[in-house]
Amino acid sequence: MSVHPKKHPVWYETLRSTAGLRLTRQRSEVYRVLLETRDHPTAALVYERVRKRMPSISLATIYNCLEALVEKKLVNQVNFDRKPARYCPNLTEHVHLMDETTGAVTDITFKNGFCIESVLDLPQDLEISQVEICIRARRKPRSGRG
Repeated sequence: MSVHPKKHPVWYETLRSTAGLRLTRQRSEVYRVLLETRDHPTAALVYERVRKRMPSISLATIYNCLEALVEKKLVNQVNFDRKPARYCPNLTEHVHLMDETTGAVTDITFKNGFCIESVLDLPQDLEISQVEICIRARRKPRSGRG
């Protein structure tokens, strides 16, 4: 009888192969939660979701896991003013749009062919290494027309 290695999802292999990051059950679960919903949760919301499968995990462990994932560039930390940090597993260049009415954060991609350098007056000796754009938006008022 042959033994087949356990199949893991792609995200697990990504996490496991990240140099210098020890793979723990807690980190795996936090990463799984972030990839599963992609709604830019806060640490508190990640904590609520992870506790469904790991009831004894602490909020401090959640923060430590998130910090490690951000440090290893597996997720991005998203900040809007003084609001709690949110976490995003989307590593492609994009903009974070916060709906001021609902508080929901959505990923918005750049149009094909858009080059951010073309709209910025950068010093010649610098090149962009990372883009972080957060936009707040609100619904347009409805017109009073009939």
